[in-house]
Amino acid sequence: MTKQISNLAKTYTFHVNGMHCNACVVLTESELSELREVSHVKASLKHLNVEITGDFGDKNPEHIAQDLSEVLKPHGYTLSLEKQKHDVKWSDFNFALPIALGFIAFFIFLQKLGIVNLVTATNLDLGTAFVIGLIASVSTCMAVVGGLVLSMSATFAKEGDKFRPQILFHVGRIVSFFVLGGVIGALGSAFSLNTRMTFILGIVIGIVMFILGVNLLDIFPKAKKLQFAMPKIISKYAINVTKFNHSFTPLLVGIATFFLPCGFTQSMQIYTLSTGSFLKGGMTMLAFALGTFPVLALISFSSFSIKNNSKSGIFFKTAGLIVIAFALFNLINSFVVIGVIDPIFEF
Repeated sequence: MTKQISNLAKTYTFHVNGMHCNACVVLTESELSELREVSHVKASLKHLNVEITGDFGDKNPEHIAQDLSEVLKPHGYTLSLEKQKHDVKWSDFNFALPIALGFIAFFIFLQKLGIVNLVTATNLDLGTAFVIGLIASVSTCMAVVGGLVLSMSATFAKEGDKFRPQILFHVGRIVSFFVLGGVIGALGSAFSLNTRMTFILGIVIGIVMFILGVNLLDIFPKAKKLQFAMPKIISKYAINVTKFNHSFTPLLVGIATFFLPCGFTQSMQIYTLSTGSFLKGGMTMLAFALGTFPVLALISFSSFSIKNNSKSGIFFKTAGLIVIAFALFNLINSFVVIGVIDPIFEF
């Protein structure tokens, strides 16, 4: 239901600290729009701010920002009147770079054993999908999912129900990723991918992953506006599922995570479309979901928060470097497929 705008309502613009991706935009709008005083909310990833219209009585803007920040803090965001200076923690790379290089070397070792393969638009096995899920689980978009899980956990914990909601959430997430991934794969059977289409698909996946990786590094703030996202209305409905007060809400939240604007999930969905098979598509998304499970389970059962962790910068930068490497491998292999260049990597 649309809220009535009070005659005393005013519009304020606040800077949002901690906003990284399109999922952050949807979550910020969803949380603030629930407040009785607020009649309209519009967040912007491009400008890293939120425009709020509401009747806050005689509170000054500083007080309003503090009050609204309390609502957003559980998700890792705060509001301020002035845009905070972007501070790049270059020291994080001292740890992130060797960890990322070690991970890539281990991945190549697994490649030689035939357990996984490098990401390409035409050949992505279940082991690789699982590994991508592991990487995604320490990314900013999965941190948003973690925030939803923590929020949901706190609500049900107050009612004395600690474990059942978590189990329902993870079951809903894993089962829905298989079923919905299978649906996407089946829809892909309607398309016949020739060499040119395979090349285009590989380039799209590579670009999406590269932009995602750059944003995870958090050194080029303006790159955030380049992120791809599904229509906001779909993501908003997915977020709003968490507002339902029902015993099966955790199950619905797990299903809704399939539709959140996460670059990793979208990259896998694009690839799944190319499988042209319900079983292959479903198994690919299932493997990805299982890859995200360990960290999400840690978050849900122990209240561990990646975004609020002191080592979050190292987590995100490590993931960013690995994703950029995967993106470059994919882009190079796409040009190899059409014969523009000879194979560079012989693993």
